[in-house]
Amino acid sequence: MNLFTTPWGDLGLTRFPEDPRDQLRAWDASDEYLLRHLEGETLGGTVVVVGDRWGALVTVLAAHRPVQISDSYLTQQATRANLARNRTAAEADGVRLLTTRDTPPDRVDVLLVRVPKSLALLEDQLQRLAPRLTAGTLVVGTGMVTEIHTSTLKLFDRIVGPTRTSLAVRKARLIHCAPAPDRIGPAAVPEGPWPHSYALPAGVGVMSGRPVTNHAGIFCADRLDIGTRFFLEHLPDRRGPLRVVDLGCGNGVVGTAVAVANPEAEVVFTDESFQAVASAEATFRANASAKAVFEAGDALAGTERESVDLVLNNPPFHTHRALTDSTSWRMFTGARRALRPGGELWVVGNRHLGYHVKLRRIFGNCETVASNPKFVVLRAVKRR
Repeated sequence: MNLFTTPWGDLGLTRFPEDPRDQLRAWDASDEYLLRHLEGETLGGTVVVVGDRWGALVTVLAAHRPVQISDSYLTQQATRANLARNRTAAEADGVRLLTTRDTPPDRVDVLLVRVPKSLALLEDQLQRLAPRLTAGTLVVGTGMVTEIHTSTLKLFDRIVGPTRTSLAVRKARLIHCAPAPDRIGPAAVPEGPWPHSYALPAGVGVMSGRPVTNHAGIFCADRLDIGTRFFLEHLPDRRGPLRVVDLGCGNGVVGTAVAVANPEAEVVFTDESFQAVASAEATFRANASAKAVFEAGDALAGTERESVDLVLNNPPFHTHRALTDSTSWRMFTGARRALRPGGELWVVGNRHLGYHVKLRRIFGNCETVASNPKFVVLRAVKRR
């Protein structure tokens, strides 16, 4: 746990899941910059915080009863833990945690935006919120200079109103936006482009030519990424009433391929992104009729031990801007716990990431199913 010094006091904050060995903080210079700016502002009415990474902003501002809107299950869990650690029960209960799939508050008087990595997700959220803004709404964005681009500012300007940036402080910037009367309100904001659907190319097995749906923020939302394509070409051929998990499901194309090939299977689609889970459900409904479960969560932490026959996984190797293998470790160890004896974990990843080393340490075995110059498909079996 690290101590976050703010104008509202010192707070002990952690990421989620909490790991004493993890030196990554639950905030950065852009959070600090925004909070220093807000010290001189009157935060009345409904305060909405979008994109808060680990709950640092809403934990600091808890007395103002903010509404947090997040695409991340892990962010919500971190926020709950940080509120419980640092705020009274009344303050913590006053914070509302919404997902990016929930309906925003009817009126927004203060809008604070932690700029996300995905420009599409920013566009989607601004379009959802613009009808709730008023001419007097205080709109302030924040991010590191590497995260704020001309395209970012153009989005604020097009959807909300005239936009300018601050000077950089410790490699962070603020975005100041004045809601324009002709760009806010229910009648002024055009319908957004999301979700986006497209047909898969030929040569990807049972999913060839089938539709895929992507909500804003999904990786490679306008095309099939090459890693997933390679995985689809080498999925295991299994039949019967198996319980299969598409772990880190994204738009659900991998789990849907299993359901199409084996209608007797039950497929669990899980991801820490609410946008991903919604995408996976839309993709599945358009292509398959097998039994399926859709849930946002922390890898396989909530899955019953030895209840799964097959786990399919394309793990991320970064958390926001930080490169880390902590997520893949949690996914692999969670898969081993959830798999029945004889169950299998299939993983696709970049060759240079060395997942085979981790899998051998966790499972005691690892087989290369397929490889090309960029990717490798690996198989590990749970043995007693």
